[in-house]
Amino acid sequence: MTGKAGKRRRQGYEGIVAVAPASVPYQRYSIETAHWWIARALRASLQQAGIAPRDVDGFSVASFTLFPDTAVGLTQHLGLTPRWLDHIPMGGASGVAALRRAARAVQAGDADVVACVSGDTNHVDSFRRMLSSFSRFAQDASYPYGSGGPNACFALLTDYYMREFGATREDFGRICVAQRANALRNPHAVMKTPLTMQQYIEARPISDPIHLFDCVMPVAGAEAFLVMREEDARAAGLPAAHILSTIERHNAFPDDPIQIRGGWEMDIDELYAMAGTEVKDIDLLQTYDDYPVIVMMQIEDLGFCGKGEGPAFVRAHDLTIDGDLPHNTSGGQLSAGQAGAAGGFIGLVEAIRQVTGQAGPTQVSKARQALVSGFGMINYDRGVCSSAAIIAGEGPA
Repeated sequence: MTGKAGKRRRQGYEGIVAVAPASVPYQRYSIETAHWWIARALRASLQQAGIAPRDVDGFSVASFTLFPDTAVGLTQHLGLTPRWLDHIPMGGASGVAALRRAARAVQAGDADVVACVSGDTNHVDSFRRMLSSFSRFAQDASYPYGSGGPNACFALLTDYYMREFGATREDFGRICVAQRANALRNPHAVMKTPLTMQQYIEARPISDPIHLFDCVMPVAGAEAFLVMREEDARAAGLPAAHILSTIERHNAFPDDPIQIRGGWEMDIDELYAMAGTEVKDIDLLQTYDDYPVIVMMQIEDLGFCGKGEGPAFVRAHDLTIDGDLPHNTSGGQLSAGQAGAAGGFIGLVEAIRQVTGQAGPTQVSKARQALVSGFGMINYDRGVCSSAAIIAGEGPA
């Protein structure tokens, strides 16, 4: 038995790998459809792997703007004939969810090659239209009062966290400033100019206590990777990321009056036990980062420090690519942009690049093990979905 919930240890993912990480450079606005963006990410991943579309027999999709289509409709759009299909409506938790489900499908023999893709378009009015029908909670609890967007929801969480644990805006600023420094090394990041702490502090308010640089910028874009057997990846000469462990949890701690922790806390022991590793062995961290307060929660719940110790932790650590804890090395969503549901993929795709030595200008030296966490589907006072994975490259542990 293992884990805080006393569950039986799950079967590992031995022999299953993730390969061919692909990103379509983001655009602030696009007149193209989500289908267009997803198709380009899929093509880029398949071309990198040297695989034809006919060889893809598993397909996993996450997107907010595909309506009225789902993954089923995309098979016809893209000319795929998969025998295993998944559509994951989990927003920022979708990347790890796609990884773990695809891995089990390949492990069980239900598919040999699963393409995991996420993408969204961003028309001028896309974000407004999505918010009006995002969830029943959004419709009932906040939208009627003129607070239809996530800014107000995360302002609520941020304000509570600051009052509860003594966090300051400067503490959140350390996360944002470090990620901007990382983004400057990513040629595809939307944010291209340096960000100082003074600029962060003096930025215009959005929803107290959130200011401009606490908020992600919606963009159009897409991300993709493939899941297959290790032996097939080796035969094709593909650099591969080994899946050491994953966790997924929904509606964790529903009795908490407001969210200050996520599902990671419930399953973190299992995550490390299954991987046979510890926090100290993690070489880089990729958290879901639509707002810095959620980054702080993940740092705590993933075991890097205790609850409420996140502010002190970020003061004591360098989160840049060359720092002692490289974090969101592509710049994350806060500086690279949030391409809708692809925001749940950006950290995982970057982590696959990192542990396989393909990250180029954002490459972390000696990146062996990476921890990736996801968070999604904010309703009013909490996000419902959480996920995490530990992946590793071929180098020595």
